[in-house]
Amino acid sequence: MKRPIVFSIFREQSVFMTAVMGIMTFLAVMALGISIAIGTGVARWNRQWNLYTTIQVTGTDNADAVKKIINENRGKMDEVHELSNDEMARLMRPWISGGNGVLEKYLPKMYEIKFKSETDMNAIRESVGVRGRFITHKDALRPSISAGWKMIAILCVVLGLIIATIGICISFIARNTAVLHKRELEILNQVGATDAFVAHQMQIIVTKICAVACSVGFVAALPIIAAIIAIAHSARVGLMAVIGISWGGWLAICFVPIAIILFAIFVTRRTTLKILNQVQ
Repeated sequence: MKRPIVFSIFREQSVFMTAVMGIMTFLAVMALGISIAIGTGVARWNRQWNLYTTIQVTGTDNADAVKKIINENRGKMDEVHELSNDEMARLMRPWISGGNGVLEKYLPKMYEIKFKSETDMNAIRESVGVRGRFITHKDALRPSISAGWKMIAILCVVLGLIIATIGICISFIARNTAVLHKRELEILNQVGATDAFVAHQMQIIVTKICAVACSVGFVAALPIIAAIIAIAHSARVGLMAVIGISWGGWLAICFVPIAIILFAIFVTRRTTLKILNQVQ
């Protein structure tokens, strides 16, 4: 018999389901992998800068007072860097022209400091008071961190939609299979086959298809995730440079195809039992 010209979901359900499950697994692994990578980057970024601060001081009296405070509390600091006039001039040159002589009239005295603990940092903040502007790098980089969390939230929503799509596809295919073999189901009921037996046979079929599809989708997604992380690291700047996936994250990603297979088995059993009740 010739194959039908028009694609038939009833005759080629195994091909259709394998393709759909493979694509959905690929997207689910990508969404989870990227969200974990960005989440790891946000956590690293936060830890990296939460002890750094910049102090800006204007006026000779304030500059002397702040410098005295810093010198008296060197034991609370790991790193102290006082920006020179030349460094300040390089920072401000795009906005102010006229040479270093003109710039020195407007440039504040700046210190970049890494503290040993947040307690030490807060103590210096109180000591500096109104004499200078105390800016923590964590606060300055808060917009970048917030953007990272928003990206993670969006990816989690996408992952939820993918899981919902998988459930709908499995339910639809199981229902169509039952409709196609309605006569056979009636015969099985007449000879005494239990609903659990019929549902179990459907679960075996779905498990085999999902195992193949999830394996293909999972294997296809891994190198792409690794490539994305490598490209981000090559930037060597900003939040992208510190994204990554820990061993726990990789284990969570490896669990995705297993979770999808278990979810497919559950949906198949539930849908099949509903259809069998309608047949009876």
